[in-house]
Amino acid sequence: MKKIVFGGGCFWGVEKFFSMIPGVLETEVGYANGKTENPTYEEVCKNDTDFVEVCYITYDEKMVSLDELLDKFWNIIDPTTLNKQAGDVGTQYRSGIYYIDESDADTINRSKEKIQEKCDVQVVTEVKPLKKYYTAEEYHQDYLEKNPTGYCHIKFN
Repeated sequence: MKKIVFGGGCFWGVEKFFSMIPGVLETEVGYANGKTENPTYEEVCKNDTDFVEVCYITYDEKMVSLDELLDKFWNIIDPTTLNKQAGDVGTQYRSGIYYIDESDADTINRSKEKIQEKCDVQVVTEVKPLKKYYTAEEYHQDYLEKNPTGYCHIKFN
C-alpha cells in the first residue's frame, strides 16, 4: 500500500472525490505541515498556524498509480491560484502535494512540470515532503457523506 497527501481547498470535497476512485483504500482529512502541535479547525482557520487542509490517501498501486491520482488531482484544482480554491480563501486552502515516500518526488515533480506547460501563468501548487500531520476532528471525516447538501467546490459528475 502507498500513501499520498493532497491539499486542494476545502478538504471535504477532496476526500469525497478520491474516496470514489477504485484502488483508493482509505481517505482521511487532516492538517499538514504547520508550525503548531495538535491544531484545531478553528486554529487552522485563523491563518497563523501554516497548516493546510489535506486529504491523506492510502491506495493500492496495483489498482491505481500515483500518475493516475495526480492526473485526477490536477483536474479538481486550479494550480495557479495562491491560497485559494474557488470560494475557499486563506493559506489553509493552498494547493499542495505532500509525499511520504521520497521516491515519489520525481513522479510528482514531472507531473507538475507537465501541468506548467499547459498554463500561461505560474503553477503555485506546493510539492513538499509531509513533515507534520494531524487528523482533523471526527465531524470533518466523510463530511459530505454525512451532509450530502454541504458546500463543496468540486463537481462530482
